[in-house]
Amino acid sequence: MNWYQGAFAHGGVGMEDDVCLIKIGFLEAHFTVYQPKTNGTQEFCEDIPEVASSVFVIDYLHDFLKEMQVDFRIIKDVNNFGVFANWDDITGLDNIEQDTVFYHRPEKRSDGVLTVNYDFQQAGGYIGIVTAVHPEKEKTYHTVFYFQVGGTDYGYLPFFILLLILAQALYWFINRVPVK
Repeated sequence: MNWYQGAFAHGGVGMEDDVCLIKIGFLEAHFTVYQPKTNGTQEFCEDIPEVASSVFVIDYLHDFLKEMQVDFRIIKDVNNFGVFANWDDITGLDNIEQDTVFYHRPEKRSDGVLTVNYDFQQAGGYIGIVTAVHPEKEKTYHTVFYFQVGGTDYGYLPFFILLLILAQALYWFINRVPVK
């Protein structure tokens, strides 16, 4: 994994003991992305470096997920929700189908591993949505997470660096030694 994945972690995917985790309601799963044609066996959690064919692997950590219908959707982040994307944002979209770039229909996976392929066509911000439906009760669990394709999303880091530079310049200006 890349050094920046832990340093700039965001959204609903997190690093825990070098493992990418998502929480689908109270349930957990490993979430890993591979780009075998461009990056071999290197694993990615959130930021996918290349606009290329990608393999998403969701490995269920709870056996109960094996009994559920689970789907996976990728939408273009057209509203710029970014790292703060959540389920309320998704339900507030006018037409999720219009923003969807990939959808894997609900499927029960008795082996506990959902694997899907998607070939990205353009760089930018995307939102992943995993939905699991309880097999008996009328309950649905969701996770929503932002990820960047075609480079790293540094978020607010450049803004803070600029702010620090301006603060230092202001400090030097205020405390300058008068010229005699």
